[in-house]
Amino acid sequence: MRQLAELTLFACVAVLTISTVVFARTPDAEKGKAIFQQSCSVCHGPSGQGDGYRNLTPPPADLTSPTIQGKADEALLGSIREGHPNTAMGTWKMAFSEEEMRDVLAYIRILQEK
Repeated sequence: MRQLAELTLFACVAVLTISTVVFARTPDAEKGKAIFQQSCSVCHGPSGQGDGYRNLTPPPADLTSPTIQGKADEALLGSIREGHPNTAMGTWKMAFSEEEMRDVLAYIRILQEK
């Protein structure tokens, strides 16, 4: 029983260590901006105000709005990763790494400041 407890503790420490290493880099809004301009601005517009491609129903989200900016990081990352059913917002988890998605989020967070 003690060996099982030690093994479980070791596994938990290993997972935490790996998680720390994976997310140790501070997200880079400049890298996020480049990704956003290439992949997201077509629909969300160059300034993120949902004024890109206008023939979508429902229209793309205004990423500068208080509603979007008030969402938790994990909620916005979930939208980037998984998209939204019945909208043009598709999943990006196969196109971007976790690091790149966090860079895009860092850029989205500064859009309201512009």
